[in-house]
Amino acid sequence: MVDTSRFYIDGQWVAPASARSFPLIDPATEETYGALAMGDASDVDRAVAAARAALPAFAATSREERTALLRRILAAYNARTAEFAEAMRREMGSPIGFATKGQAVRGPAHLEPLIDILENFDFEEDRGTTRLRHEPVGVCGLITPWNWPINQIVVKIAPALAAGCTMVLKPSEFSPVSALMFAEVLHEAGVPPGVFNLVNGDGPGVGAAIAAHPGIDMVSFTGSTRAGIEVARTAAGTVKRVAQELGGKSANILLDDVDLDPAVTRAVAACFTNSGQSCSIPTRLLVPAAKMDAVAEIAARAAQTYRVGPTDDPQTDLGPLVNAAQFARVQSLIEAGISEGARLVAGGPGRPEGMNRGYYVRPTVFADVSPEMTIAQEEIFGPVLSILGYDSEEEAIAIANGTPYGLAAYVQSASADRARAVARQLVGGQVHINYPPADFRAPFGGYRRSGNGREWGAAGLHEYLEVKAMIGFNAA
Repeated sequence: MVDTSRFYIDGQWVAPASARSFPLIDPATEETYGALAMGDASDVDRAVAAARAALPAFAATSREERTALLRRILAAYNARTAEFAEAMRREMGSPIGFATKGQAVRGPAHLEPLIDILENFDFEEDRGTTRLRHEPVGVCGLITPWNWPINQIVVKIAPALAAGCTMVLKPSEFSPVSALMFAEVLHEAGVPPGVFNLVNGDGPGVGAAIAAHPGIDMVSFTGSTRAGIEVARTAAGTVKRVAQELGGKSANILLDDVDLDPAVTRAVAACFTNSGQSCSIPTRLLVPAAKMDAVAEIAARAAQTYRVGPTDDPQTDLGPLVNAAQFARVQSLIEAGISEGARLVAGGPGRPEGMNRGYYVRPTVFADVSPEMTIAQEEIFGPVLSILGYDSEEEAIAIANGTPYGLAAYVQSASADRARAVARQLVGGQVHINYPPADFRAPFGGYRRSGNGREWGAAGLHEYLEVKAMIGFNAA
């Protein structure tokens, strides 16, 4: 395992300013497997100083140089894919099968299209007599979550590098190992000293220092809406750009013409992705009220096929939640669903049968959920599906849009035209029509309390660029 007692600053592995540490706990066993050095504002100061010193030279590099750098990063990452999967299995409880085929593969899934986009990106373009020039925003503070560790690190670091920015990363203290490994990849690939810096810590100790720092020009944050609000407040004093990817409560509308069995089975699978610990997954299933009983029966049957077990077993479908606090929160929300009158058709409170340790949750499905219930309004972040009924297409759209969030939405129909018409009316940064394959070039981000800004593909690159208008540049 990587050395969790050091930070990466100015191209070197360095000791933290203080001796404070954080226990690293395997969520599948509840056993401590290491200790993470925790930083403070003085460590952030060192990292920002290194990033600012490196900025002029790196911002002046050519597109070709940065493209070559990203190719070296991709090659170095691909050589260690299995190590990244194992790290995420241990640190955040992803079953090894999903850690390998779902988590670790997100590195190249984002790097490969970005390399192609960078090769063809117009950093300068003409609009009449005006020349528009896209320039790096500067020093970026990157704050990433634990639930998709490599995915969220790559979709921030890679476009920042492509734009010519320098950066300071604070990964989640619950998933630091894969982040430290990625720092090793960047070092091996030849990222110049000071361009990338990593300081581990928590939100109050390091995250707040990054958000407030006058030497940081932009903060990109992924996490809860509550924490995102605090980042924005803290950053406001220095008028820096803030890009946020926050929570979600995505709806999946099944129109009345779908083939129920496959549509509902896939709805359960989508909700249980990453053991339910994803901000954009469809956790609310909206179905014609007259078909509620049939849908509930299919969903319950599907949920019971998911194997909850050890994370090192390739046959395990669902792993534990990331920590004790998340386990307690999900348990309380399951209890809320029961107490508020939702019909429990699969799973329920407590650990799965035969499991007495680890932060495991029973795959849970509620039917007859009404829109005002807690489980229909609050992000749960566990394998819990809420099924809501509707009487008309208009009501389905209103229910889908009836939360404070707007990260993603889903619609299924036997008619592509019907699905498209509904998709146009749904409030969400991404709308998925008829269970499409992932598109890593499509912009990812939300409306309303799900955040602002976009990641992935060309939209993600634009987040790290300023636009300069040179008026009269092309005048005769």
